[in-house]
Amino acid sequence: MARFMDRLILFVVSLWSKNLDPQPNENNEAYDEARCRGPTPTVVPAGSCHIMSANIDDDGAASLSHRMESPTAGEQPPMEMTTDMKPEEMTHRPLNQLKQMDYCLDSNPSWGAAIVLGFQNFILCLGTSVMIPTILVPLMGGNAHDKAKVVQTMLLVTGINTTLQTLFGTRLPTIIGGSYTFIIPVMSIISDPSLMQITDDHIRFIMTMRAIQGALIISSCIQIILGYSKLWGICSRFFSPLGMVPVVALAGLGLFERGFPVIGTCVEVGLPMLILLVALSQYLKHVQMCNSRILERFSVLISIAVVWAYAHILTVSGAYKHASQLTELNCRTDHANLITAAPWISVPYPLQWGAPTFSADHSFGMMAAVVVSLIESTGAFQAAARLASATPPPPFVLSRGIGWQGIALLLNGLFGTLSGSTVSVENVGLLGATRIGSRIVVQISAGFMIFFAILGRFGALFASIPFTLFAATYCVLFGYVGAAGLSFMQFTNMNSMRNLFIIGTSLFLGFSIPEYFSGFTMSNGHGPAHTGAGWFNDLVNTIFSSPPTVGFIVSLVLDNTLEVTKKAEDSGMYWWARFRTFGTDSRTVEFYSLPFNLNRFFPPS
Repeated sequence: MARFMDRLILFVVSLWSKNLDPQPNENNEAYDEARCRGPTPTVVPAGSCHIMSANIDDDGAASLSHRMESPTAGEQPPMEMTTDMKPEEMTHRPLNQLKQMDYCLDSNPSWGAAIVLGFQNFILCLGTSVMIPTILVPLMGGNAHDKAKVVQTMLLVTGINTTLQTLFGTRLPTIIGGSYTFIIPVMSIISDPSLMQITDDHIRFIMTMRAIQGALIISSCIQIILGYSKLWGICSRFFSPLGMVPVVALAGLGLFERGFPVIGTCVEVGLPMLILLVALSQYLKHVQMCNSRILERFSVLISIAVVWAYAHILTVSGAYKHASQLTELNCRTDHANLITAAPWISVPYPLQWGAPTFSADHSFGMMAAVVVSLIESTGAFQAAARLASATPPPPFVLSRGIGWQGIALLLNGLFGTLSGSTVSVENVGLLGATRIGSRIVVQISAGFMIFFAILGRFGALFASIPFTLFAATYCVLFGYVGAAGLSFMQFTNMNSMRNLFIIGTSLFLGFSIPEYFSGFTMSNGHGPAHTGAGWFNDLVNTIFSSPPTVGFIVSLVLDNTLEVTKKAEDSGMYWWARFRTFGTDSRTVEFYSLPFNLNRFFPPS
């Protein structure tokens, strides 16, 4: 009887497999073949991408020996592998570009779709643009009007910085927005005794803002010098795919505290948002409307609109009348007080808060946040290139991008945004969620930021979205960025104990050390570094509170000091070799050349 049941089960499984296994589709195969072109430049229509699998020649096959080792003597080979696997027979070969993107860096969707996608990017960046002023402005003595003005200023500067970065920087589809990294040095400035003794709240707000502006202006010189002097490009030649795995992975996964812990403060709003987003973007992604996968491409926008309406119903019905302040902050749709406080039309301008004040102590503390922003942005640039189906950015492109990010920090200081700038990780994750890495979409979103920053009352309407909704999207989008970092492991030898040690140690310490600093700060009211020198405290506490920065330091040191003779073979340097210089790969020229033929005046080096 048992033998009969076994045979019956095997028969049913085989019959099921024959009926459900997808048959080869000639159209799909031709489409994939058209997308996987050789290094010869070709004319590419809108909506298709220059995508090539990594060239695996004889040398490449040698470097891939760790992926195709034959069974050792006395070891029985697996049933499915009776012969040695050749490079061309590999099912999942290493790819420098993702194949499943609908639009890559230099291909554009229709104008209607691009505008809606740009608006979706704009909505997503509101989470950080609103939350940072919400945290800091009341501590500075500011009121609702001051907070609305800071939000407007941050949106305007984010739009300007994004436009400059996508035109003249790395040219990757990245939004340059506010950063939580700067909260530690900003909090140090806010608690300065010389400012705390000011009795008038409004004057204290203005004077604190001027001190923050001065610190941002001085510290921005670090990125400007490192970028435009090409020093960061020289340093990036020591970065390997192995060393970038912890940096990029922690740039996404290290932000876990902004995900479900925030959803937990308002489960009745956050959990439906998370479930709806996953359902639309994954389970219903093949549903087409108007010959387009609308539910997948606009899943974030649709989910926010539906759950925002649901949250508003809960708010007006009085569900949060007796809730705690934290619950109201994360659940109510009218708690931000931005709509009534924001003017109808207002144009933020440089030095609108008055002349900045400069202090060496404040500036040194802010420099630590600038260094952390530099490292986090480098990892985010790598993730954006991956998710936009572009080739890895060459060293001079990274330097160019960091230089323009230094200009962004300078503008933050001149306008007074309370925070410095870095690459928006959530918007990088949106590239993967929508499968659209088009540069023009991000540039359109920058236009929305500038437009709604000027029309303050309309921008405040969207800025009143409960932060729990953004936290639900972060659970998915930060995961995309983290997975993009882990995908770099395909270029490395993961059968090497050296590599296993470097990646494991870097990831673990990247989570463990910042968690210790965060927990210590929450329980003691100050960081582990608590000396009489405030700038030193900010330096240590800021650097070691950043998961990507800790992972970067550990992985870079280990990768360049541990068994160095094996680095070239095991760390994946072979795969990025041809992208180190400009012109050796046609795709690099296509993706990263400056517009308006500016390469004549600023030739790549």
